[in-house]
Amino acid sequence: MQSNVYDVTDWRTSRRAPVDATHDIGAVINSIIADVKTRQTNPEDKPGAVIYIPPGTYSLKTRVVVDISNLTIRGSGHGFASLSIRYNSDTTGWHELNPGGSRIKVENTDGASEAFLVSRGGQPRLGAIAFENVCLDGVSFGVNQNSYRNGKVGIRFATDNDSVRVRGVGMVYLERGLVVQGADALDVSGNFIAECGNGIELLGGSQATTIRGNHIGAGPVGFSIFAENSNGLLITGNNVFPRGIDSIHLKNCFRTNISANRLHSFYPGSITLEGSCKENLISSNMFERQVESYGPFIGVGNGLTDDVGVVQINGDGNTVTANHVTLIIPPEQVAPAGGIPAIFRVVQGDQNVIGANHVISNLDVRTVVLEAGTTNSHVYDSGTEAQFHALSTSYGFRATP
Repeated sequence: MQSNVYDVTDWRTSRRAPVDATHDIGAVINSIIADVKTRQTNPEDKPGAVIYIPPGTYSLKTRVVVDISNLTIRGSGHGFASLSIRYNSDTTGWHELNPGGSRIKVENTDGASEAFLVSRGGQPRLGAIAFENVCLDGVSFGVNQNSYRNGKVGIRFATDNDSVRVRGVGMVYLERGLVVQGADALDVSGNFIAECGNGIELLGGSQATTIRGNHIGAGPVGFSIFAENSNGLLITGNNVFPRGIDSIHLKNCFRTNISANRLHSFYPGSITLEGSCKENLISSNMFERQVESYGPFIGVGNGLTDDVGVVQINGDGNTVTANHVTLIIPPEQVAPAGGIPAIFRVVQGDQNVIGANHVISNLDVRTVVLEAGTTNSHVYDSGTEAQFHALSTSYGFRATP
């Protein structure tokens, strides 16, 4: 009986793929998936397969199309290394220049943008697919290595999916790292997704998804974590570092728990709830807002001003509590000039609660701002009366003792 565990390097030696994995791992994995489909034809018995990628460097010239469930693509090392530091440094005498581990160089020559496309029509939706412990290396951003633009996508789920896992994966120098459409019970954990235009994107709608324990840092052209129309999303234990437009950006999301994250930003804005976001909890996070100190990016921004709020709320019934915010900005770098930075800004919505938050700053700040479109807001122990600013009359307020 043939095993359902495949090694991409052994598949070359069996001569069942037109090229070997070193020269085009995409073609090799597509060939393996075709073999699985040929061998597993009984709808009542499709256990799937494991495709193993040993440590090494592999070129991906052909997009991989995953259209079977129960497939694990597994390597032995996320291999992340900073290409931004490399391309902005004199590398003479360096010990390593490139990412390592099970490294896949995304070098599509087939006209596709994705390294991996997960897509299938019909019923049921794809499920139980896992990507583990590989490195997806976008290699270069072209002439301007600080542009975060090259059109490359690491992994895209283009159709509805269930119980997918993306764990221990490194992604670097991709315009978009992980893009998931229609996720149900997705788990994204323990990954290192940095120096990508966008980090993690949940599009279309999702439910019961977890994003936890990741190191994430997008470029100034995108978001570290973005989700739309999501219900029951858990974002916890992540270390999110610069330079994304937002660390976390939610659009029309419901009952999200954003807790116990460390969120570091060089730009105005860190968490934004856009549109109609309802009953979300933002709790026990560490916010650190500073200014850019790395030479190649000094002067680069996200186009926002400091009065937008470190956290901005749009929607009803959201709770922001027990967060610690440190905002240290040279006064001359506040935007607009002479402006007063805002920490928690509620733009519109009913019955939002801002309570028991601690703010440290070298500046005079408005810890809580309630815009005219807010009603029945509750603000307590999150700043002094002088730090509270309300354009609405529909609120309850208790100053920090």
